[in-house]
Amino acid sequence: MSGPLHRRIYADLERRILSGDWAPGQRIPFEHELTAAYGCSRMTVNKAISELAGRGLVTRRRRAGTFVAQPKAHAAVLAIPDLRAEVVERGQAYGYRLLERRERDAATEEESDLARDGRLLDLACLHSADGAPLALERRLIALSAAPEADRVDFGVTPPGSWLLDQAPWTEAENRIAAVEAESAEARLLGLKTGAACLRVERRTWRDGQGVTRVWQTFPGDRYDLIARFSSRGDRR
Repeated sequence: MSGPLHRRIYADLERRILSGDWAPGQRIPFEHELTAAYGCSRMTVNKAISELAGRGLVTRRRRAGTFVAQPKAHAAVLAIPDLRAEVVERGQAYGYRLLERRERDAATEEESDLARDGRLLDLACLHSADGAPLALERRLIALSAAPEADRVDFGVTPPGSWLLDQAPWTEAENRIAAVEAESAEARLLGLKTGAACLRVERRTWRDGQGVTRVWQTFPGDRYDLIARFSSRGDRR
């Protein structure tokens, strides 16, 4: 395999995990062992393992090492929606307000797994339909994956719409949960504290590199998630 060494290390480790050579729960070699095996720097090995963690193939445990992740069962794969396009398609007036924008360093291990160089664009915004709040969004964008995002006026352009157009993804993960609105969320969504909401957490990657992580909170009575799929082997 040609290309950067960390991509070859990534491909080698990925192959051993996906083939079952390394079973779920098994510790993979320590970083210093991989450094010796590949004759490279620890930073190069760390880069490859960070990409594996970003894809959910391994989990890191402080002082214990890195382990092959347990497989997860998912009920269905959902398309990534463009809220602006969905609202307009329903014949409603779309509204959008940027609440906060700041560039910062990754502050947790999960954020470091998302951003290769540690730099994140941290956004909060509110989407509405016909003047009624539709979704409260908190989004992190890895500037190493989408450096142009630093120059986009997200006071005008919704980040989700921009990313779908400008930073195509190759892999995505959705997590869906029922939650109760906390006081700050309830105020922005026009709800009572404790009201039922739907929360969608989404992460996307491009060729193993993290692109974005977003949390969208919807009032429970204003949004449906629908997935259509069949039992056939083909993908449509």
